[in-house]
Amino acid sequence: MKIDLNSDLGEGFGRWKSGDDETLMKIISSANVACGYHAGDAVIMHRMVEVAKENKVALGAHVGLPDLLGFGRIPMDIKPRDMQKHALYQLGALAAIAQVGGYKVTHASSHGAMGQMGIANPEYVELLFDVFKAFDKDIIVAPQPGSHGMAYAKKIGLRTACKIFADRAYDDNCRLVNRRLPGALITETADVVARIDQLMNDGTITAQSGKRMKVDAQCILVHSDTPGAVEIARTVREAVESRGGQIVPLTELAS
Repeated sequence: MKIDLNSDLGEGFGRWKSGDDETLMKIISSANVACGYHAGDAVIMHRMVEVAKENKVALGAHVGLPDLLGFGRIPMDIKPRDMQKHALYQLGALAAIAQVGGYKVTHASSHGAMGQMGIANPEYVELLFDVFKAFDKDIIVAPQPGSHGMAYAKKIGLRTACKIFADRAYDDNCRLVNRRLPGALITETADVVARIDQLMNDGTITAQSGKRMKVDAQCILVHSDTPGAVEIARTVREAVESRGGQIVPLTELAS
């Protein structure tokens, strides 16, 4: 079984750092790099491209809301077509840095509250994926299982891989439990191993309520700002490989 180990990186700004990006780059197979809106800046983005290239990690643009203060995790009243333009601006910035550095952006995703906004108004997701495809018809997206984003990506012919989270709890609709609620973050490595075991054994994950849900996941994400993120990422990698799986970048999985 081939699985992509994915993480959101480059989430500092100026003198401020968030997460151990360089260590995570040695563990993961694909990186989603903040592009200066919810986090990140030109210097950090350049470094993330360099380290991704050094470690042969697939490079992705992680586009977010123009919200450094809220880290892109607070919904905003932005017109969907305006948000589409903000997304293209971010994707283009990382792609330019990558091109000069001799590397390439191969995937793209949205950050934080953009997901909530897309559930409330699917036009956000559709316009986002439309502009990703207009930029690069071969770009990869990794929506969550059963989401409108997955259905729409397939409809317009984007390359896809289904994504689940190693460090977040799910509700009965296979959506992430709000970070403000108890138990939303999964930080115990035993719980992470149990999730990987279940995924690899029967292709399911368990909701916070105990409900088992079928998922066709090929990508496992660890947030770099989750407490113990490096250990969680190592645990995921070791769990996959010890069970006969192989960690590979998104570029080897997407269809």
